[in-house]
Amino acid sequence: MVNLPNTVPAPDYRRMVDVAYNRRPDRLPVYEHLVNVAFMEKATGTQFEALAGGDDADLARYFEYYCGFYHAMTYDTVSFEVCITEILPGGGALLGEHPGPVQTRADFDRYPWDELPQRFWAVADRRFRALAATMPPGMKALGGVGNGIFEISEDLVGYEHLAYMSHDDPELYADLYRRIGDLMVTIWSEFLDRYADLFAVCRVGDDQGYKVSTLVAPHVIRQHMVPQYRRVIDLVHRAGRPFLWHSCGNIFAIMDDMIDAGIDAKHSNEDVIAPFGAWIERFGDRIGLVGGIDVDILCRDDPQAVFERAVEMGRRFRSQARGYALGSGNSIPDYVPVEGYMAMIRAAEALRAEELIVQGRAV
Repeated sequence: MVNLPNTVPAPDYRRMVDVAYNRRPDRLPVYEHLVNVAFMEKATGTQFEALAGGDDADLARYFEYYCGFYHAMTYDTVSFEVCITEILPGGGALLGEHPGPVQTRADFDRYPWDELPQRFWAVADRRFRALAATMPPGMKALGGVGNGIFEISEDLVGYEHLAYMSHDDPELYADLYRRIGDLMVTIWSEFLDRYADLFAVCRVGDDQGYKVSTLVAPHVIRQHMVPQYRRVIDLVHRAGRPFLWHSCGNIFAIMDDMIDAGIDAKHSNEDVIAPFGAWIERFGDRIGLVGGIDVDILCRDDPQAVFERAVEMGRRFRSQARGYALGSGNSIPDYVPVEGYMAMIRAAEALRAEELIVQGRAV
């Protein structure tokens, strides 16, 4: 357990809305795709993860701690999503546990597609309601329906088996992505009807690449995945919300396609692929960009080095990009040292104090 920030400025979710729309917010925000709950427990010294599996009162207490962490760490939004892969019968291939339940046309035809939205809401509605009831004043959520087109296909089929399917049965391969798109549109439509007011920014996480390229050929992504993304993004925009896309890996080959599909902001970077400044240089005039502090830095550098580097990098990125929020390049898993993470949060505080001095206001 470490000391929390000395002061917690009043949160304002509109700062992350500005970032997502590639506008400069009045104060530097911090952003994380996700913070692992075990990490939150380690940082705060409070055990609360088990409450998520309890009754309504326990779930409310869980979200009080969950949202309270984001508030205490000076975020303006609470990152939260319920993943579609959580409710897929026979799923698990995304994690390499086994081949997925859809390998043939017969598997596809008998899969219970029509039951999936009901299965999702049986799990998700209770969580979203508890989140709404415990949201701190001035904050809103950022996220929504977890998993993107590619991750769902990996969970239903398996990465290697998708390659076989694309060659052996290209018609089934195309139908799979159209059906996943239908599923996402159905769930996202209901989500936006029920909870658009709770969420400041909508987001999908869908890792499409690795260190040297996309995980499948760019033309395959353009043909089968980008059109389905466009359908979801259009729904989000019609609900008056910006859309943030999280995708790891070297995905430069499809960035123009995703921007054309309507993404408003992008997250995830690794310095081994490209320094964050390269993302700003190439795309900062068109979309918001968030993160910038490689998780490897948080894990390997001593806290003072993390602080100094995050201050230097955050100052540079804030000046170069219109829509920018400081944070890790990916997320905060449980193995990140608490001291390294807190050094990044202290860097954000220091940068905000610098800006107040420049503006002639008291710190």
